[in-house]
Amino acid sequence: MPLPTPAPAPAPAPIPALLAPAAIYLGNAKKGAEKAELSIGRSFVMAFLAGVYIGFGALLSFTLLNSVPGLLSTNPGLAKLVAASVFPLGLSLIIICGAELYTGNTAMLPAAVYEGYIDWGRVLNRWLVVYTGNLVGCLFMVWAINATGIMAGNTVLQNLAVAKTSLPLDKVLIRSILCNWLVCLAVWMASAASTLPGKLMGLWLPITAFVTVGLEHSVANMFVIPMGIALGAPVSAGAFLVNNLIPVTIGNTIAGAICTAGLYALCYGKASQSL
Repeated sequence: MPLPTPAPAPAPAPIPALLAPAAIYLGNAKKGAEKAELSIGRSFVMAFLAGVYIGFGALLSFTLLNSVPGLLSTNPGLAKLVAASVFPLGLSLIIICGAELYTGNTAMLPAAVYEGYIDWGRVLNRWLVVYTGNLVGCLFMVWAINATGIMAGNTVLQNLAVAKTSLPLDKVLIRSILCNWLVCLAVWMASAASTLPGKLMGLWLPITAFVTVGLEHSVANMFVIPMGIALGAPVSAGAFLVNNLIPVTIGNTIAGAICTAGLYALCYGKASQSL
């Protein structure tokens, strides 16, 4: 007697081309929990890579901007837009190839806390590891690029290093909040897509926007200002830390933990049940 033919296994549910907003938030909260479980060594190496990748994006963008002095003097808006449009190379490498970026983690890890996956102690530990790795990666790129000589004579970065460390602290703080709000939304939109073109399209416009309008990103500044100093900008390490990096880091963290993860927790997370 022939054996009965087994019923075919049900087809897996298709992956949506674009996640709904609630699924984006909950997915990033789960990713935040996964990031918190990475070993310290692995987190540091992946953070080092993120610093390197941001350096590559900045290298392309500011080399391009420095190469069009005529356009920069006659149409600075267009020149900035052209240069900013290639800066997303850094975040593209981070998201597609895999790396740990402090500014994106300021939203993902708090989202995991808000949903009860991890506690704040784990968040602060991983933030410190990733922030340090990002800084080491950026400074490595400053050393490597300076050693090549390909940015010798780049006056754009020298002037930018001076400008960024000369801003009043209140302006620095607000610019850094707005900046990382856009960066976290870029990460949010990239995570909503299931295809490579979709992820690239999702992250491209917010990153292009923050670079074009001149907002403040702590990890990008870990490369931009030291690179400007290496090229001869009259900026001290103390001015870099006190006038820019520390307040920018605070503002970036507020943007991720409160403006992005916090507000979406109220919309789609456990906290929404109280509204």
